[in-house]
Amino acid sequence: MASLHEMERRYGRDPDARSHGQAFINLFQQRFVPGGLYLLDEPEAPLSPQNQIGLLAVLLEMVEQDAQFVIATHSPILLAFPGAVIYSFDHVPVAAVAYGDLDHVTLTRDFLNDPSAFLRRLSQEA
Repeated sequence: MASLHEMERRYGRDPDARSHGQAFINLFQQRFVPGGLYLLDEPEAPLSPQNQIGLLAVLLEMVEQDAQFVIATHSPILLAFPGAVIYSFDHVPVAAVAYGDLDHVTLTRDFLNDPSAFLRRLSQEA
């Protein structure tokens, strides 16, 4: 079992003083090691868009140190990882898909370009 000193060294003196997202970024930074293989399931869930970009920076740094990541995500921010091979499991057979062809990316882009169009449609359906 880790000592209090070791826990403070790894996670800081008061990890609860950080936001939920900042605590997760810190956890990722402390747990990822060069040459590691990581399987992540929707790591964006506790992260704001700003912290998702921070996670991208951490991932880029670790990939430069030979770490590998397999990530299940719906985040257009994480899906934009440079050089990523993106597989869609929406159809059989599973296939590689271009970033710009992903439903999550096109829907997010369309919404951000004209949120009022989506909101009008929702209010008409209600």
